[in-house]
Amino acid sequence: MAERRIEFNRTPPMTLEPLLDAPLAVQIHVAAVTPAAALGAYILLRPKGTPRHRLFGRIWMALMVVTAISSFFIHELDLIYGFSPIHLLSIATLFGSWNAIAAARRGDIRLHRRIVAGLYFGGIVLAGLFTFLPGRIMHAVVFTGGQWPAALAAAVIGSILAAIALRRRRGRLMAR
Repeated sequence: MAERRIEFNRTPPMTLEPLLDAPLAVQIHVAAVTPAAALGAYILLRPKGTPRHRLFGRIWMALMVVTAISSFFIHELDLIYGFSPIHLLSIATLFGSWNAIAAARRGDIRLHRRIVAGLYFGGIVLAGLFTFLPGRIMHAVVFTGGQWPAALAAAVIGSILAAIALRRRRGRLMAR
């Protein structure tokens, strides 16, 4: 009797090929922003002011600076002499990083928190969402081959945002 095999769609759900074929500046940018996204979420959810917070905060700030600087060498969206409005975000990230560190050093923790939250949500979450638009490299990396990676990415991002929002709300309720 002949053996019958059922073939399922074996298209890979995700591929790193578009990223590996991208210019070095893009690879450095992604290599810095990916751990910055995860580490930033961790820092925002954990207790503040501890030695671990300070260490991870320094690492996160360094990753953000590398991310911002590397973006100046990425010219995919060539609107004005190789630059685009996203590069304004990189300038804001560099200034924000400097100001967040300065605020923490002088003890202005409220300002430090606002700047860091803005850097995380504006520089990583919001800007990161735009990288998943069709035609962009990260869209090709994540959404090649199937629809479940899109759902997974949305679930992860949504979970992180929900955890941060719930933690802040719980903190406000406990402060009352």
